[in-house]
Formats: sequence, structure tokens, C-alpha cells
Amino acid sequence: MTSRLSLVPRPLLGALALGLAVSASGPSRLSAQAPATSPASDPTLKRLWTLGMDSSHVERLAQALLDSIGPRLTGTARQKAANDWLLSLYKQWGVEGKNEQIGTWRGWRRGHSHIDLLTPRVRSLEGTMLAWSPGTGSKDLTAGVVVLPRFADSTEFVKWLPQAKGKFVLVSAPQPTCRPTDNWQQHATPASKARMDSLRAAVNTEWGGISVRGTGYSNALGTGSLGVRLEEGGVAGVISSRPKNAWGTIDVFESYNTKAPAIALSCEDYGLVFRLAENKQSPTVRLNLDAALLGEQPIFNTIGMIKGTEKPNEYVVLSAHFDSFDGGSGATDNGTGSLTMLEAMRLLATVYPKPKRTILIGHWTAEEHGLVGSRAFTEDHPEVVQGLQALFNQDGGTGRVQSVNAGGLVDAGAHLRQWIAAMPTEVSSVLTPRIPGAPSGGGSDDASFACHGAPAFGLGGIGWDYGSYTWHTNRDTYDKVVFDDLRWNATVTAMLAYLAANDATTITRERATAEQIRPQGNAAAAGGGGAFAWPTCQKAPRKTNPRLR
Repeated sequence: MTSRLSLVPRPLLGALALGLAVSASGPSRLSAQAPATSPASDPTLKRLWTLGMDSSHVERLAQALLDSIGPRLTGTARQKAANDWLLSLYKQWGVEGKNEQIGTWRGWRRGHSHIDLLTPRVRSLEGTMLAWSPGTGSKDLTAGVVVLPRFADSTEFVKWLPQAKGKFVLVSAPQPTCRPTDNWQQHATPASKARMDSLRAAVNTEWGGISVRGTGYSNALGTGSLGVRLEEGGVAGVISSRPKNAWGTIDVFESYNTKAPAIALSCEDYGLVFRLAENKQSPTVRLNLDAALLGEQPIFNTIGMIKGTEKPNEYVVLSAHFDSFDGGSGATDNGTGSLTMLEAMRLLATVYPKPKRTILIGHWTAEEHGLVGSRAFTEDHPEVVQGLQALFNQDGGTGRVQSVNAGGLVDAGAHLRQWIAAMPTEVSSVLTPRIPGAPSGGGSDDASFACHGAPAFGLGGIGWDYGSYTWHTNRDTYDKVVFDDLRWNATVTAMLAYLAANDATTITRERATAEQIRPQGNAAAAGGGGAFAWPTCQKAPRKTNPRLR
């Protein structure tokens, strides 16, 4: 029976073929690793270890993806260029590849962001446009700044709106400190720290929620429904800030404005502008933004395949989302997960080109907007879900993989233990199986498969301050990648995929009970102390699905 995945490489873009394709020959500049030790007697495992650790391509792959192509915001030309770059690599490696359209998403082009304070003094401000913000036509837009007041209700807010016409409106919490909590913990007196903790909590409560300052509208992940309503009221633009509890990092999310530009400022510069406005010192800000809203554009999963020789209708899937937000380069979310799977596929194509089961790689689009790409894939390819032997998903930053979640399936734990035991001691001694684990509830793309009760394994690693410094921030760039860990992750994933593809038996789908899951430290996934229900599958939106609240 012919698989529904008929994969034919697309023609390459000229620019990609000339400038972005990475040569498949020659290792990166790496120091030699020690040879794998027992009990890895399997010659394929030994070869995967040697190539993965001594002849890795991850540094050059990462530089091409993260520096040259850059961030992969859903619906943009950068994301499509990255899809085509993947196909160019798969063609070099002899892997069948396809860009598979799964719907459309709002298109956008990011250009420059020039932001300056003009009065009461001149300062270039640290900030950028939010994703999908309208620009200023690359012309200067200069206006005064006002603070969003506190309103009794939405009616009072609507009455106030004419006063904001033609002005930039500050819509985020003015942080009383831009120092991280650990800095206060280390240096402040207990009383001083307690006071600061109280101030922080109060200001975040005042400016958070689905009714910011009593307006009846939300900032959502950027400017949300509040930004849209301010735009309708004729404001010049919206100024926001979502600082992390870290030095110099801010979240850079999205806007649904179509006329009034929306920008994010650093914690420090947002606080400066806020205090000037609050103290009636007449701040004036100038924006010069280059951007273009392009309407609904096709979006694609990139799928690679090495066809199985004995059980072609059973599948092992390498899984990572390929899209990113674009305040940085999308390096650790999820460039590193994508590179882990990409390099693992290269290793498998080199060492294990005729697997027993079919090996697929899924570079999913629009994960950041509700697991759109992976959900669409399960809807379009139920035969893969039905025939899934194992899916390995990584989406936790650059850190070294140390655990594998068995996904809440009783039989999966025995297989996972068997695979790890067969691996080199360097791996088996530190890689911990979480058995029975718990099904992914929606944090990443393994959830799209786990909800069907399929074997979906989440790879867990060292944090490297992921949540504070790189997750969705302006600092998520190439230099944050830990390449020793990335080489390890790709090598371990390739070995797991090989062992799963070569396994003599198929994983059954008996589900663990909540009582079995909770002792493994998965109480949240198991419904805390209440009744546990297996996660339910959700349909993939096939066009832009606004998040305004």
C-alpha cells in the first residue's frame, strides 16, 4: 500500500541555493570525543555516537539558520525561506522532503525600528515593533505620550478616549525595579526586599488581567483588544513593555493593530518614559518604523522521510516546531529543538538509511499560535498517528537532554528502559526515563499526538535560565546556544530513533491511571488531587486565529 506521504522535494529558491545551503561535507571545528563505551555493542549505535560527537554539523547549521535566515515568524517570507532551506539540506542528504501547506496565516514583513525620546531630553530608546505591527511608512511619526488612567468602568474609558487622540499611550505596568529578584535577594535588607516584592505584586495586578485598569479590554500577549480599541479611538500608537525577571530581556510578542503602531520598550526605557509622562514633564517620542502587513499567506510544515523497509506503515517521528517569535533569532525557541532533530536526521540518513520502520521528521509551523502545524498534521495524516511507534519532541531550550517522558503509556516505559540500556554508558548513566510519565497537555507539539493516545516522548533538559533570558525575548540569539549540549541532544535523539525504529515489538497503547502518574511528579498533568482526564484533541485553525484577550 502506498503511503499518503508522497514526498517530492520542491525547487529551491535561487538565493537559498547560492547562499544558504550548508555543505554536507566536513565536520565542524570540534575537539575529539572519547569513543563510546559498553554496553553499546551495536555497530550502528557506535557509528551514530562517533559521527554525532566528533563530526557534528550543528554549529554550521545553526549559523545558517539563526544568523542568515533568522527568526521564523509564522506567515512571513523568513519562515518560508527556512522551509526551503530544509529541503535543500534533505536533497543533499538523500532524504525525501516536502513542504506541506496546512493553511494560511497573516503575513508581515519586519523592517527597521528607530525609536527616540525627543523631549524633555534626547535619548535613543531600546525597543522594537511588536510582531505584525503596522509601520510608519519609514517616515517619522512624532507625538506626545500619555499614561493610560485608572477607570471605574469601560464607559469611563470610552469617554476618555478623545483625550488620547494623536498621542502615544502607555499600556503596561511601570516596574518599580528592573533588577532581577535574585539581585534583591542577594543585596537587599529583608525589609527592603519585602517592600519591593509588595510593590511589584501591586503594580502587576493593577496593570494585568482581561480588563486593564478598568478599561474592559486586555493586552493579551502584546496589545490585544486594548490596542485595537485605542486604535479605533485615534491614538498615534501604543507603547508596551513585558520585562522578564532578568537583566535586559523583554518579551516581544504580537499586535492586532492595523494602523496605530505598537512597540515594546525595555524595562528601563519604558520606566523612563512612564515617569516623565506621570510627572507631566511632556515627553515626546519619535517612531520611524518599516513594516508591511501582507494579508493571509500560505504556511507549511516541512516533512522529511526515510522509508521503512520492513514495516513502512509504522513510524518513528522526530518532532520540533520550526516557527518562532522574532524579537531575537528564535535560537532556543525553538531553533535548538529544530537543529537537534535536523542533525539527528542527518546522522540517521548517513548511518541507518534503510530503517525497519519509516522515520519521519516534522518541522511544525505555528506552534506558537496553538500547535497549529502538528495538529493539522495529525488531522491530515491519521495513518501516521495510527502507526506511530514513537515520537520524540524537544522544545525546552538549548540544555542537555537528561530525561525522557514516557507519555503516560504503560508499555512505553518497558521499551524506553530497553532502549536506554542499549545505549553507550555515557548516555545510559545520565538519561533518566520518566515512567509512566504523563501525556503532554498542550505545552508543545507532542500534545498533538499524545491526545490520541499515541506514544509521544518529551525530551527534558537543563534549563540554562530559559524562561528568564531567552524564551520569546530580544536576547534569543545564536550566541545563547550551548553547542556541546546541542551535539549531545542530536546524537542521543538519533540513537533513540534508531532503537525505536529497529525494535522487535510495537508499543501498545494502554494508558496509565492517574494513581500511576501522580507518584512520578506529574500531579499537574494528572489533574492535581482531582479526577484525571486524558487530554482531548483540538482542531487546528487553518487561518489566523486572533488572540485578543
